[in-house]
Amino acid sequence: MTLTDAPPAPRLGSIDLARSLAIVAMVIYHFTFDLALFGFIARDTMFQPFWYYSARLIAGSFLFLMGISLWLAHGQGIRWPAFWRRWAKLAAAALLVTIASIWLVPVGPIWFGILHAMAVIALIGLIALRLPWPVTLALAAVFFAAAWGPRFAALDPLWLVWIGLAETRPMMGDYIPLIPWTAPALAGIATAKALRLDLWRGTPPTPLTRAIAFPSRHSLLIYLLQQPVLFGLIYAYIWVSG
Repeated sequence: MTLTDAPPAPRLGSIDLARSLAIVAMVIYHFTFDLALFGFIARDTMFQPFWYYSARLIAGSFLFLMGISLWLAHGQGIRWPAFWRRWAKLAAAALLVTIASIWLVPVGPIWFGILHAMAVIALIGLIALRLPWPVTLALAAVFFAAAWGPRFAALDPLWLVWIGLAETRPMMGDYIPLIPWTAPALAGIATAKALRLDLWRGTPPTPLTRAIAFPSRHSLLIYLLQQPVLFGLIYAYIWVSG
Protein backbone atom coordinates (compact mmCIF):
# COMPACT_ATOMS: atom_id res chain seq x y z
CA MET A 1 0.00 0.00 0.00
CA THR A 2 1.44 3.35 -1.02
CA LEU A 3 1.41 6.50 1.07
CA THR A 4 -1.43 7.96 -1.00
CA ASP A 5 -4.08 5.26 -1.23
CA ALA A 6 -4.30 4.04 2.36
CA PRO A 7 -7.85 4.20 3.71
CA PRO A 8 -8.46 6.04 6.97
CA ALA A 9 -9.15 4.09 10.13
CA PRO A 10 -12.81 3.99 11.22
CA ARG A 11 -13.96 6.75 13.57
CA LEU A 12 -13.81 5.76 17.22
CA GLY A 13 -16.69 6.90 19.39
CA SER A 14 -14.41 7.32 22.40
CA ILE A 15 -12.24 9.82 20.52
CA ASP A 16 -15.29 11.74 19.31
CA LEU A 17 -16.63 11.81 22.87
CA ALA A 18 -13.32 13.08 24.25
CA ARG A 19 -13.13 15.82 21.63
CA SER A 20 -16.76 16.82 22.20
CA LEU A 21 -16.07 17.13 25.94
CA ALA A 22 -13.02 19.28 25.20
CA ILE A 23 -15.14 21.54 22.99
CA VAL A 24 -17.80 21.92 25.69
CA ALA A 25 -15.08 22.77 28.21
CA MET A 26 -13.63 25.32 25.78
CA VAL A 27 -16.99 27.05 25.32
CA ILE A 28 -17.54 27.15 29.10
CA TYR A 29 -14.08 28.67 29.56
CA HIS A 30 -14.64 31.35 26.93
CA PHE A 31 -18.11 32.15 28.26
CA THR A 32 -16.62 32.64 31.73
CA PHE A 33 -13.91 34.83 30.19
CA ASP A 34 -16.57 36.93 28.48
CA LEU A 35 -18.56 37.31 31.70
CA ALA A 36 -15.41 38.64 33.38
CA LEU A 37 -14.69 40.88 30.40
CA PHE A 38 -18.15 42.46 30.59
CA GLY A 39 -18.02 42.79 34.36
CA PHE A 40 -20.70 40.25 35.26
CA ILE A 41 -18.19 38.44 37.47
CA ALA A 42 -14.89 39.49 39.06
CA ARG A 43 -12.46 40.67 36.40
CA ASP A 44 -9.59 38.67 37.91
CA THR A 45 -11.54 35.40 37.68
CA MET A 46 -9.51 34.02 34.81
CA PHE A 47 -6.27 34.52 36.75
CA GLN A 48 -7.42 32.17 39.49
CA PRO A 49 -5.60 28.80 39.52
CA PHE A 50 -8.65 26.78 38.47
CA TRP A 51 -9.23 28.75 35.26
CA TYR A 52 -5.51 29.26 34.60
CA TYR A 53 -4.84 25.51 34.55
CA SER A 54 -8.17 24.75 32.88
CA ALA A 55 -7.09 26.77 29.85
CA ARG A 56 -3.87 24.79 29.57
CA LEU A 57 -5.59 21.45 30.11
CA ILE A 58 -8.15 22.23 27.41
CA ALA A 59 -5.48 23.32 24.91
CA GLY A 60 -3.37 20.28 25.73
CA SER A 61 -6.32 17.94 25.27
CA PHE A 62 -7.07 19.37 21.83
CA LEU A 63 -3.48 18.89 20.74
CA PHE A 64 -3.27 15.39 22.23
CA LEU A 65 -6.45 14.39 20.38
CA MET A 66 -5.11 16.01 17.21
CA GLY A 67 -2.08 13.72 17.45
CA ILE A 68 -4.31 10.68 17.86
CA SER A 69 -6.48 11.75 14.91
CA LEU A 70 -3.41 12.32 12.76
CA TRP A 71 -2.34 8.73 13.35
CA LEU A 72 -5.83 7.35 12.77
CA ALA A 73 -6.13 9.24 9.49
CA HIS A 74 -2.62 8.81 8.12
CA GLY A 75 -0.77 6.25 10.22
CA GLN A 76 -1.06 3.51 7.60
CA GLY A 77 -0.18 5.88 4.78
CA ILE A 78 -0.44 9.62 4.33
CA ARG A 79 -3.53 10.49 2.30
CA TRP A 80 -2.10 13.67 0.85
CA PRO A 81 -5.24 15.19 -0.73
CA ALA A 82 -7.22 14.74 2.50
CA PHE A 83 -4.33 16.04 4.60
CA TRP A 84 -3.84 19.19 2.54
CA ARG A 85 -7.59 19.92 2.42
CA ARG A 86 -7.77 19.74 6.20
CA TRP A 87 -4.55 21.70 6.60
CA ALA A 88 -5.73 24.46 4.25
CA LYS A 89 -8.93 24.86 6.27
CA LEU A 90 -6.91 25.05 9.48
CA ALA A 91 -4.45 27.60 8.05
CA ALA A 92 -7.30 29.72 6.62
CA ALA A 93 -9.09 29.65 9.98
CA ALA A 94 -5.87 30.70 11.75
CA LEU A 95 -5.46 33.61 9.34
CA LEU A 96 -9.08 34.63 9.92
CA VAL A 97 -8.52 34.63 13.68
CA THR A 98 -5.46 36.85 13.26
CA ILE A 99 -7.31 39.33 11.04
CA ALA A 100 -10.30 39.44 13.37
CA SER A 101 -8.08 39.91 16.43
CA ILE A 102 -6.22 42.81 14.80
CA TRP A 103 -9.58 44.53 14.34
CA LEU A 104 -11.16 43.58 17.69
CA VAL A 105 -8.10 43.52 19.99
CA PRO A 106 -5.46 45.80 18.45
CA VAL A 107 -3.40 45.84 21.68
CA GLY A 108 -3.01 42.05 21.68
CA PRO A 109 -3.71 40.48 18.28
CA ILE A 110 -3.34 36.72 17.98
CA TRP A 111 -0.31 36.05 15.80
CA PHE A 112 0.24 32.48 16.98
CA GLY A 113 -2.67 30.91 18.80
CA ILE A 114 -4.05 27.39 19.01
CA LEU A 115 -5.06 27.16 15.33
CA HIS A 116 -1.69 28.46 14.14
CA ALA A 117 0.05 25.93 16.39
CA MET A 118 -2.11 23.08 15.15
CA ALA A 119 -1.31 23.93 11.53
CA VAL A 120 2.45 23.90 12.14
CA ILE A 121 2.39 20.92 14.49
CA ALA A 122 0.43 18.91 11.90
CA LEU A 123 3.43 19.26 9.57
CA ILE A 124 5.80 18.15 12.33
CA GLY A 125 3.45 15.27 13.03
CA LEU A 126 3.90 13.92 9.51
CA ILE A 127 7.51 13.19 10.38
CA ALA A 128 6.56 11.64 13.71
CA LEU A 129 4.18 9.24 11.96
CA ARG A 130 7.15 7.40 10.48
CA LEU A 131 9.13 7.19 13.74
CA PRO A 132 8.89 4.37 16.30
CA TRP A 133 6.51 5.38 19.05
CA PRO A 134 9.19 5.44 21.81
CA VAL A 135 11.18 7.94 19.73
CA THR A 136 8.08 10.09 19.21
CA LEU A 137 7.34 9.99 22.94
CA ALA A 138 10.94 10.96 23.68
CA LEU A 139 10.63 13.92 21.32
CA ALA A 140 7.46 14.95 23.14
CA ALA A 141 9.44 14.93 26.39
CA VAL A 142 12.16 17.09 24.82
CA PHE A 143 9.65 19.71 23.63
CA PHE A 144 8.02 19.74 27.07
CA ALA A 145 11.28 19.98 29.01
CA ALA A 146 12.63 22.72 26.72
CA ALA A 147 10.03 25.12 28.13
CA TRP A 148 11.96 25.10 31.42
CA GLY A 149 15.31 25.60 29.71
CA PRO A 150 17.16 28.81 28.82
CA ARG A 151 15.44 31.74 27.12
CA PHE A 152 16.95 33.87 24.39
CA ALA A 153 16.45 37.59 23.78
CA ALA A 154 17.27 36.97 20.10
CA LEU A 155 13.92 35.14 19.84
CA ASP A 156 11.91 38.09 21.19
CA PRO A 157 11.01 39.60 17.78
CA LEU A 158 7.38 39.03 16.89
CA TRP A 159 8.23 36.90 13.86
CA LEU A 160 10.12 34.41 16.08
CA VAL A 161 7.88 34.16 19.15
CA TRP A 162 6.12 31.12 17.67
CA ILE A 163 9.16 29.05 18.73
CA GLY A 164 8.44 29.59 22.42
CA LEU A 165 11.89 30.39 23.80
CA ALA A 166 11.69 34.20 23.87
CA GLU A 167 12.67 36.01 27.05
CA THR A 168 9.54 38.18 26.94
CA ARG A 169 6.04 36.79 26.53
CA PRO A 170 4.27 38.63 23.69
CA MET A 171 0.98 40.43 24.25
CA MET A 172 -1.50 38.03 22.65
CA GLY A 173 -5.01 37.01 23.57
CA ASP A 174 -4.09 33.43 22.70
CA TYR A 175 -0.47 32.30 22.62
CA ILE A 176 0.41 28.64 21.94
CA PRO A 177 4.10 28.40 20.90
CA LEU A 178 5.67 25.21 19.59
CA ILE A 179 7.63 24.82 22.81
CA PRO A 180 6.10 23.22 24.82
CA TRP A 181 2.81 22.72 22.94
CA THR A 182 4.17 20.30 20.34
CA ALA A 183 4.57 17.83 23.23
CA PRO A 184 0.92 16.81 23.72
CA ALA A 185 0.41 16.30 19.98
CA LEU A 186 3.47 14.08 19.71
CA ALA A 187 2.34 12.23 22.84
CA GLY A 188 -1.00 11.65 21.12
CA ILE A 189 0.69 10.18 18.06
CA ALA A 190 2.90 7.97 20.24
CA THR A 191 -0.10 6.78 22.28
CA ALA A 192 -2.19 5.97 19.20
CA LYS A 193 0.73 4.14 17.61
CA ALA A 194 1.64 2.19 20.76
CA LEU A 195 -1.97 1.09 21.31
CA ARG A 196 -2.51 0.49 17.56
CA LEU A 197 -5.73 2.49 17.68
CA ASP A 198 -5.96 2.22 13.90
CA LEU A 199 -6.82 -1.46 14.37
CA TRP A 200 -9.61 -0.84 16.87
CA ARG A 201 -13.10 -1.35 15.54
CA GLY A 202 -15.58 1.48 15.89
CA THR A 203 -19.11 0.69 17.00
CA PRO A 204 -22.03 1.31 14.61
CA PRO A 205 -23.36 4.84 15.08
CA THR A 206 -26.66 5.45 16.84
CA PRO A 207 -28.73 8.66 17.10
CA LEU A 208 -27.20 9.24 20.55
CA THR A 209 -23.60 8.73 19.45
CA ARG A 210 -24.19 10.91 16.39
CA ALA A 211 -25.45 13.69 18.65
CA ILE A 212 -22.48 13.27 20.98
CA ALA A 213 -20.07 13.30 18.03
CA PHE A 214 -21.60 16.42 16.45
CA PRO A 215 -19.29 18.91 18.23
CA SER A 216 -16.29 16.69 17.45
CA ARG A 217 -17.12 16.56 13.74
CA HIS A 218 -17.57 20.34 13.56
CA SER A 219 -14.89 21.44 16.01
CA LEU A 220 -13.26 24.01 13.73
CA LEU A 221 -16.55 25.70 12.88
CA ILE A 222 -17.58 25.77 16.54
CA TYR A 223 -14.24 27.30 17.48
CA LEU A 224 -14.70 30.10 14.96
CA LEU A 225 -18.34 30.82 15.79
CA GLN A 226 -18.35 30.47 19.57
CA GLN A 227 -17.18 33.96 20.48
CA PRO A 228 -19.43 35.83 18.01
CA VAL A 229 -22.38 33.81 19.32
CA LEU A 230 -21.43 34.34 22.98
CA PHE A 231 -20.87 38.06 22.43
CA GLY A 232 -24.21 38.27 20.66
CA LEU A 233 -25.98 36.56 23.57
CA ILE A 234 -24.35 38.88 26.12
CA TYR A 235 -25.19 42.00 24.12
CA ALA A 236 -28.76 40.73 23.70
CA TYR A 237 -29.02 40.22 27.48
CA ILE A 238 -27.67 43.73 28.12
CA TRP A 239 -30.16 45.21 25.65
CA VAL A 240 -33.14 43.28 27.07
CA SER A 241 -32.24 43.99 30.69
CA GLY A 242 -31.77 47.66 29.95
